[in-house]
Amino acid sequence: MRPFGFLLTGSGAAYAASLAEYCTTSRVASSLPDDDFILGVSFDKSSVTANAVYNETNTDDNFFPDATINYCNVTFSYEHAESGISVIVGYYLPGPDAFKDRFLATGGGAYAIQSGSMSAPGGVMYGAASGFTDGGFGSFDTDFDDVFLLGNGTINWAIVYMFGYQAIKEMTQIGKEFTRNFYDMADSTKLYTYYQGCSEGGREGWSQGQRAGDLYDGLIIGAPAIRYGQQQANHLYSDLVEKTLDYYPGSCELEKIVNETLVACDPLDGKTDGVISRSDLCQLEFNLASIIGTPYYCAASTSSSLGLGFGKRQEMQSNPAQNGTVSAEGVAVAQEIYNGLHDSKGRRAYISYQIGSAFDDASTTYNSTTGKFELDIASSAGEWIGRFLQLRDVDNLSTLENVTYDTLKDWMIEGMTRYMDSLQTTIPELTPFYENGGKIIHFHGEQDPSIPTGSSVHYHDSVRTTMYPNMGFNESNDALGQWYRLFLVPGAAHCATNDLQPNGPFPQTNFEVISQWVENNVFPTTLNATILQGEYKGDNQQICAWPLRPYWTDNVTMTCEYDQASIDTFQYDFDAYKMPLY
Repeated sequence: MRPFGFLLTGSGAAYAASLAEYCTTSRVASSLPDDDFILGVSFDKSSVTANAVYNETNTDDNFFPDATINYCNVTFSYEHAESGISVIVGYYLPGPDAFKDRFLATGGGAYAIQSGSMSAPGGVMYGAASGFTDGGFGSFDTDFDDVFLLGNGTINWAIVYMFGYQAIKEMTQIGKEFTRNFYDMADSTKLYTYYQGCSEGGREGWSQGQRAGDLYDGLIIGAPAIRYGQQQANHLYSDLVEKTLDYYPGSCELEKIVNETLVACDPLDGKTDGVISRSDLCQLEFNLASIIGTPYYCAASTSSSLGLGFGKRQEMQSNPAQNGTVSAEGVAVAQEIYNGLHDSKGRRAYISYQIGSAFDDASTTYNSTTGKFELDIASSAGEWIGRFLQLRDVDNLSTLENVTYDTLKDWMIEGMTRYMDSLQTTIPELTPFYENGGKIIHFHGEQDPSIPTGSSVHYHDSVRTTMYPNMGFNESNDALGQWYRLFLVPGAAHCATNDLQPNGPFPQTNFEVISQWVENNVFPTTLNATILQGEYKGDNQQICAWPLRPYWTDNVTMTCEYDQASIDTFQYDFDAYKMPLY
């Protein structure tokens, strides 16, 4: 595949004229679908904007390679007659000579439903018209949590369903028709349709695969925030561990525990490169208690207090110089966090992060008056519980008084039940997507400190056992792997590289991989990845498809091996629930 910048021959002026000829408000307006293309929806042609963008340089992105692109930047709005919701959509369209009969839908992150200028270029550089939506929230700068409540105690349910799945679906339906009209595509010409997103964007991708599977040929889904009722409340678990054990470790002690774990577990995968590629072996072979008594020191610093992007609160706090040794209490907190949430009867309610992940949710705050570290409630969970469960216009909880592990489990059940048909996004039956011939690349950073890596493994298993109920483990994995492949990214953090493990790879060319799979049947036995920082920056590495796990021989040659004991560490029985937790 030729890079975008070399798709054309002749002078740049000739290309500019071609893009300029297409990128006009009149052509865009005439390319809009007819009213009632979606029943009850009308288009506002007076809202159309179109401007040509030339030589835009995109560099240092995790999700697509460096490229300089030209495109037509289009926006317009449409309205739902009954609800009165007005929705703004945006599309980046490559010039007609660069268009490759592809459409890419994109999503957002946290409570944002779109990440337009950060995501759409990843389609344009591969010849795809790329779309995004404001979800009907009022603007591209307005997030879901801003418009979720009509008032204290009153949910804006129309907006919930727009965020849950409807807005992305409509943006894709409209975008496909608009794209065909814009480029004068013949009815017989296939428009390959893809989705790409991570975190909330990953959840949005699954919302489409589960509820609009016949629209898409390929899904690229990263670290999805599915199982919403559990996932959002789970950010509070680390705080509850500290409260329950009555120990609030400073940032330096937690960092030391992570760093010592990295040193101990790095070579277990057969390669010493500063990356934990096998958190399963780390869990099986490393005893956190061995760190007790290890000295640590951190200079005074300033850090951000924020719940991983899902909360509104972002405060800067000062940490003093810290000098001490890792305590038994600190290790107990770390171990309990890694164990995951269990109720008072010892039943599992949810899972936690892989051993070696950072303790972002466990961040404490320093009280300069008492000279001690204290509880700092993660706003990512606090806002979810206060706003979405208690229906109050708040950004966090003010206290965890009388809150227990059982309380947290009950909050998880409440969130799951209330939003089962909108935000939970765990339907494991994907027959319409499968029968449409769709393909899925699903990836998740193995050291993700925000959405547990095991969350993706568990959903993959749910799809496997639902779609192939009469097959054994290996046979059903082989069958599922023909169209849905899961990859755990060694050392990677949440939808990003990991500064603690800079030599880890990241799958930067997923759009190219899936388009080759869909359009040319090039099967991705492994997932292509690049080391994007550190001493090996630029090196290529391949990522194994689950359930195979990477192992290096002589620190050089990687194989993807089957290790049942390792696989078993990712198997969970959620016995705190009466119904299956997919």
